[in-house]
Amino acid sequence: MAVALVGATATGKSALAHELARASGGQIEILCVDSMTVYRGMDIGTAKATAQQRAEVEYHLLDLIDPDEEFTVAQFQREARDAAEGVWALGGSVLYVGGTGLYGRAVLDDLDIPGQFPEVVAEIESRGADVAELYQELTRLDPEAAAKMEATNRRRVVRALEVTRGSGRPFSSYGQGLRHYGAPRVMQVGLNCDVGVLDVRIARRFEAWMEQGLLEEVAELKERGMSRTARQAVGYRELLRHLEEGVDLGTCVSDAITQSRRLARRQRSWFRRDPRVEWFDEPSQAAQRLGEILTSPDGFVRD
Repeated sequence: MAVALVGATATGKSALAHELARASGGQIEILCVDSMTVYRGMDIGTAKATAQQRAEVEYHLLDLIDPDEEFTVAQFQREARDAAEGVWALGGSVLYVGGTGLYGRAVLDDLDIPGQFPEVVAEIESRGADVAELYQELTRLDPEAAAKMEATNRRRVVRALEVTRGSGRPFSSYGQGLRHYGAPRVMQVGLNCDVGVLDVRIARRFEAWMEQGLLEEVAELKERGMSRTARQAVGYRELLRHLEEGVDLGTCVSDAITQSRRLARRQRSWFRRDPRVEWFDEPSQAAQRLGEILTSPDGFVRD
């Protein structure tokens, strides 16, 4: 059995999920769908489950790699599949929780994700061809993919060529894209929150993180080394500017709060586009619906 709890950052998803799993007496285990909690040492600013919480509830997909490593959606998808299979093998139920939309779609919809082929990208870029020439090549190799993108979008054109040439199959064969929503494979419950309330929560939460030692955590991570992806985490990115460039700390904190609020709005828009999500304003009602799904035929994963 499985169900997903989705929504923007600071809506209270983690607390709701933890209490639901704790009350289940070990029947429900949490799979964290977050692109940053996979990094060891990135704890405070990702609102990662604490040691005490992990002693009360089984959490998965946390601390998978060191912060100086890169991590892809495809890698996360494989880790999530393995974790879910492990829970089900022992008779447990899976509660997916998180706000990283792309990671969620990859797992919940079991997307066919194309791999990465850096040697192909290197060869493409070494030619020095302009985007018009590359688009013509893509039109010849995969006219369907070319027809769905702007001829001037170099990043997308190069990615489509990378996959088409590297995998040996057209880029367009990897599915209908993220704008397509098929029949639900895993039921999703969304936790909503008023934007104004969310803004206040985000500010208070970040201020609390600073008191808990977030700046010191970022400084330690900087010394250990951080990958390009890890450095882009909201909150960490802004504090790195203070540590590396000497930008005023107050300014960096203010920027981090602003960027967190923008992230919340992007997440809201992402999940709101998915017509399969059942939305609730009250955490208690969302918890009740999650429980209902896990004890009914709706909780079966549809492959």
